Amino acid sequence: MSALKGIRVLDLGTFIAGPHCATILGEFGAEVIKVEPPTTGDSLRRLGTNTDCGDTLVWLSEARNKKCVTLNLASERGRELLKQLAAKCDIIVENFRPGTLEKWGLGYEELKKINPGAILVRISAYGQDGPLRTQPGFARIAHAFSGLTYLAGEPGGIPVVPGSTSLADYMSGMYGAIGALVALQARGASGEGQCVDLALYESVFRVLDEIAPAYQKFGYVRERMGADTVNVCPHSHYQTKDGKWIAIACTSDQMFVRLAEVMEQPELASAERYGPKDLRLAARDEVNRIVAHWVASLDCETVLARCKTGGVPASLIFSIADIFEDPQYRARGNIKMMPSRAGEIAVPEVVPRLSETPGQVSWLGEGLGAQNDEIFGGLLQLSGTEIQALRDNKVI
Repeated sequence: MSALKGIRVLDLGTFIAGPHCATILGEFGAEVIKVEPPTTGDSLRRLGTNTDCGDTLVWLSEARNKKCVTLNLASERGRELLKQLAAKCDIIVENFRPGTLEKWGLGYEELKKINPGAILVRISAYGQDGPLRTQPGFARIAHAFSGLTYLAGEPGGIPVVPGSTSLADYMSGMYGAIGALVALQARGASGEGQCVDLALYESVFRVLDEIAPAYQKFGYVRERMGADTVNVCPHSHYQTKDGKWIAIACTSDQMFVRLAEVMEQPELASAERYGPKDLRLAARDEVNRIVAHWVASLDCETVLARCKTGGVPASLIFSIADIFEDPQYRARGNIKMMPSRAGEIAVPEVVPRLSETPGQVSWLGEGLGAQNDEIFGGLLQLSGTEIQALRDNKVI
């Protein structure tokens, strides 16, 4: 059984944020209709590593489970067909600049007239209102505007990319999916749809723990701390004797007691040394130096084994090559091998795992307009002659 079976999603987005929202819904059983411009298609088809089929690995992985149709929304007939599709969908997802849907005659007020129960998910750089609403933006800009980039990097050094250049896109896609599902639940009671409005930067700002209350209450501006963490220590990255990097996380006084015992230096956790958290934070550099010296005296396997025995959270800092060889990833089935138009490729499996209605990857990114006949002929009940006329007139 699929949790979202019977729910139809119209994916109007481009690149990552909006489409990722639709992808999540599709993984759990919603029928997702992906609308792209004829000829060029979604720009995501060209983002990433090229393959022999003409689309990138990013497209093949991220456009999973979607039915691909084309529509020229610059044409009146294309906009008419878009409205017909919207009338038959439960959720519409877009991530254009504010005002674009209105230009096509499909803003939320118009959508409600066509389909009162429709849920419109709108993801944009800065949201649907505010002084920056019409400005363009991508994930890198969202990272900068949200405060995340300011925190990423070494103390006093250049701010760096926080892991993935597309992090804000994926996070906003997830929050968009949450909004769609909450709105869907509300519709069950009211029968009415609603608009879900999300800015790229908001999804990142939301997860930056206490930076807002810490500034409001104490005027504290957190600066870049490299691998360290603001409120706990030792909680950083350390290099082993054989040149590998590991992460160690001591989030409490008791955890530091365990680490001190693993290091065979229990006196470090005494009340007179570094046992209380405040003393460790005050002597952060010294504590990190002691831990780093111990880690550097042993090979990676030994450090991790001792931490495991002592109940200290620690991990090798994994590369993707390490991930492919790891038994935990294998046991959880986190990587799925799937056939595609570019041959068999590995993609991340669906998360989260549901016991009764699990999601699934049914197919990878389709070719441009692959389901035109199915959707326009089946869902909209256009004849073969009408569909051919749409092709001839470059509407699809």
